[in-house]
Amino acid sequence: MSISKIEWTEVTWNPTTGCNKVSAGCKNCYAEAFSKRLKGMGIEKYQNGFKLTLHPDVIDFPKKLKKPHKIFVNSMSDLFHEKVPLEFIQKVFKVMNDCPQHIFQVLTKRAERLEELSPFLNWSDNIWMGVSVENEKVQNRILHLANTQAKIKFLSLEPLLGSLPNLNLNKIDWVIVGGESGTKSRKIEKSWVEEIHLQCVKNNVAFFFKQWGGMNKKANGRELNGKTYSEMPNVA
Repeated sequence: MSISKIEWTEVTWNPTTGCNKVSAGCKNCYAEAFSKRLKGMGIEKYQNGFKLTLHPDVIDFPKKLKKPHKIFVNSMSDLFHEKVPLEFIQKVFKVMNDCPQHIFQVLTKRAERLEELSPFLNWSDNIWMGVSVENEKVQNRILHLANTQAKIKFLSLEPLLGSLPNLNLNKIDWVIVGGESGTKSRKIEKSWVEEIHLQCVKNNVAFFFKQWGGMNKKANGRELNGKTYSEMPNVA
């Protein structure tokens, strides 16, 4: 468990680490690069590098946080990776069920497996479930998410790699948008962000603009037309 610099969460919790690339958004994976760095530093948890690894020893960590937190689950992996057994996912869900004081934000690119396993999971209201959608080619992930039992459903359109003019926002509560950062970052267009924002307004969906990204993401900031958007889902 560690404090996070990600704007839409507070701490990260990684009961699994490691993953493999499944779509264009994975090309410059920050988690892969970070895992290699941590392995080189001799951090025991990352001695397998970016190979999918289960960490049952950290499953109970959220129970140690008494103050409510927003917790990003598996910032360094994907809970619905095909090599993560259902039984392990259920154990992670049990901890989330047992910690109603926290909000758990789970994000996956493996939306088909998410839908497949959804009936076997206990979806307490504090579990926010999201899918990554970087371009039109993977918009089908939204339909799989919509078919789950999660109360709060969200989209992470980051890194945004193209225009998404026809988002299906039915049953979606929250949209996060962000440009790619780093030395190899791919360009984001302002018009792409604006058209997503307009769709969120039209459909009454909370909109969070995370960053423009680029070589110097801090300098580029996160304002859209002079305004910062940090909306969160309505959990009432």
